[in-house]
Amino acid sequence: MKFGQVADPSQIDFTLPKDHPKTQEILRKSNGNDFNIYIGCAKWNKTDLKGFYPKGTKDELKYYATQFNSIELNATFYSLPSPEQVLTWKEKTPPTFKFFPKITNTVSHFRRLINVTDVVTDYATSVLNFGDQLGMVFLQLHDNFKPKDFDRVEKFIKDWPKEVPLAIEVRSAEWFEEENFEKFSQLLEENNIANIIVDTAGRRDMLHMRLTSDTAFVRYVGANADSDYARLDDWLERIKLWKEEGLKNLYFFVHQNVELASPLLSAYFIEKVNAEFGTKIHIPVMAQPKALF
Repeated sequence: MKFGQVADPSQIDFTLPKDHPKTQEILRKSNGNDFNIYIGCAKWNKTDLKGFYPKGTKDELKYYATQFNSIELNATFYSLPSPEQVLTWKEKTPPTFKFFPKITNTVSHFRRLINVTDVVTDYATSVLNFGDQLGMVFLQLHDNFKPKDFDRVEKFIKDWPKEVPLAIEVRSAEWFEEENFEKFSQLLEENNIANIIVDTAGRRDMLHMRLTSDTAFVRYVGANADSDYARLDDWLERIKLWKEEGLKNLYFFVHQNVELASPLLSAYFIEKVNAEFGTKIHIPVMAQPKALF
């Protein structure tokens, strides 16, 4: 994941910002005491996750699902999956495993939210075949998609099939200007849509800490540096606070600029989460740790 990459991570201030003033207000509206935690990588491709799979692994997804409880499914960004493909993926994983598929780039990048009803219908029809294993889908807008086209986002949300839970990530720096960001966040809040938080070195403005529902959808991008682990420790403290305030769902996906280290970073974080919250999430193991070196 090259987005937000910097030449020298040691020059970046990785301190987590304070919560947005409305985050506590949102969380206090949450009902129920359940706390659901899903932590995963962005992909299951053996080439990217070198050293993670045992030698001779024939079915990468099937093995990946023995080590993680979820996947941020980026494959659906590049190609609209058929219902049959979704069922194939589902059948390879246990019933507790969750998929978080990205909305196809036809919607976000090529048509740019214009005249997308047909594609959205096909996409929703397909991903609903995940059944109870569908966690949440997410829309990632191009970094040159700006607030001047707010009306497109508004219409997209209005027309979105409500039975499919949705999160949205905006990337243009203009979205994070105070007036634009509050207008956008308010729209998400009113429609119970998660406001994706991206923690990456080169774009600290995307680390907005503005929750719009009782779900925190975090895309964490390590810099392949020692600071990656300390950053995760800071996230644990923030999540602990959010849980006390009413957070219901944590969807946390670990990326790296060099993805092969993502399972190691995920394992570290999962172990910390288990210790803090008394959960028993499986801690993934690198089958071939020497392959990293």
